[in-house]
Amino acid sequence: MQLSIVIPLYNECDSLTELNDWIVSVMHSNRFDFEVIYIDDGSKDGSWEVIEQLCEKHPEIKAIQFQKNFGKSQALHAGFKAASGDIIITMDADLQDSPEEIPDLIELLQKEELDLVSGWKKKRYDSLIGKNIPSKLFNWAARRSSGIKLNDFNCGLKAYRSEVIKNIDVHGEMHRYIPVLAANAGFNRIAEKEVKHQARKYGETKFGAERFINGFLDLITIGFVSKFGKRPMHFFGAIGLLMFIIGTGLAVYLGIDKLFIEPKGRLITERPEFFIALTTMILGTQLFLAGFIGELIIRSKNQTSRYQIKQSINHTTK
Repeated sequence: MQLSIVIPLYNECDSLTELNDWIVSVMHSNRFDFEVIYIDDGSKDGSWEVIEQLCEKHPEIKAIQFQKNFGKSQALHAGFKAASGDIIITMDADLQDSPEEIPDLIELLQKEELDLVSGWKKKRYDSLIGKNIPSKLFNWAARRSSGIKLNDFNCGLKAYRSEVIKNIDVHGEMHRYIPVLAANAGFNRIAEKEVKHQARKYGETKFGAERFINGFLDLITIGFVSKFGKRPMHFFGAIGLLMFIIGTGLAVYLGIDKLFIEPKGRLITERPEFFIALTTMILGTQLFLAGFIGELIIRSKNQTSRYQIKQSINHTTK
């Protein structure tokens, strides 16, 4: 299989037939060996019935149905697992992404020997306050935190080599930051291509205001995992050690003050500094232990992975 087109969708029954005809036309005109994978993310408007009809007419179509709405990231994860093409294309089902951009994305991916090509909707037909401004804020924050110079992280139209999507785990709301996940997995050859963005023809957007909060929280998660995911002691241990030193220093100061400066003054336990010192020492110890346990877990997983690789090599040799 040369090409897999993965399309997550939720309540897009009006656009599916038109989108599928458009994709098939472009694929046949370019003589691609392809498959189309629709992931119905718990639609309630009859989208699955339309997909079933399309499957009867087109043998190249695969379909996955979720019993409830799990989100775009989970839909993409399921589609990635089912994809068998050497190149994987992702796009939205609302007709705002043009299938005619696919041949150029593939050409750039192969010509420059890239891992990922991300679309850039330079001219958008979305509402200014509802999507344009928040998207610009997301993209600015993602560029600053990841170091990846993309203008549009959240564009649904992307092209990947199959090994990229098989080695990343998309969950939560991480679909916005797949280029960051790919880079963290070692796939750093990433480029961007300007693509056409079209106004929504049917229905309304399925994303509400909560996606902005979730997006920023996921960005913080990615930033933390990318920097400290392999060395948690460097984060938790450093903060814990600093807090323990501060607490210990404050406790020593209180002891010296009580013994030599004001021996007849208030009891140490009557001073607020005592509770501050005690709290920082306890929290510092807990954070240090959290980092230590994290290191043990990572080392255990690494040893298991090396054992499995060794077993696989021995099995191949035999």
